[in-house]
Amino acid sequence: MFVNKNPQSTLKLGQARGVVIMVAARGGLEVGEYAARLVKKAVVGVGNAEKAQVHAMVSRLLPGANIAGPDAADALAVAITHAHHLATAKRLR
Repeated sequence: MFVNKNPQSTLKLGQARGVVIMVAARGGLEVGEYAARLVKKAVVGVGNAEKAQVHAMVSRLLPGANIAGPDAADALAVAITHAHHLATAKRLR
């Protein structure tokens, strides 16, 4: 979740986030949440990486993927982080 300069947009995003989490919970799905710094550290190696660095590393980790811009790279970076956390959790069980 991020804070926007426009309070109405922030409220709407919060409501949308709540609905998505509720639907996932009703469907029996676990929801993972990761701080931006954690995602950057997992993908790039440093928590203060810039968007261009995240995009470059996602491109390296997923060769051949057609990444349609920085938002898509960010989403894929979160997915990569989640996959790593799931794999670690599985090994610990």
